[in-house]
Amino acid sequence: MSERPARRTPSTRTGFGRVLVFVYGVFALAATARALVQLATQASLAPVAYSLSLLSGLVYIVATWALATDRRRVAMVTIGVELTGVLVIGTLSRPDDIDRASVWSDYGNGYGFVPLVLPFLGLLWLWRLGRSPSSGE
Repeated sequence: MSERPARRTPSTRTGFGRVLVFVYGVFALAATARALVQLATQASLAPVAYSLSLLSGLVYIVATWALATDRRRVAMVTIGVELTGVLVIGTLSRPDDIDRASVWSDYGNGYGFVPLVLPFLGLLWLWRLGRSPSSGE
């Protein structure tokens, strides 16, 4: 009797997931470091914008960790928070209204709109993984 080879359960750490983990990691480092420097040196200039950038950096840190460790529920929630933040901050912010931009201002225009596209790609990737057959089927 021949045994069927076991199917590997898809992971957030394989294929396109590796690209997502890398990009989220870059954004986690960039947003957090930039916000910390801005808050430490120029906090009085734009405390709200710099605090929002720090919040986005923390969201990127958690999303990176969740994707890298295959914690899909945490990743879904975190990326959902990220998408909400980008859409709300992007909608409420106009470049002429604030003196400094945050990562999510103007839908991430200062970062090439990657903050707007990234959560859609992340949620799509997680959705596709959820539809893949698992090893128990």
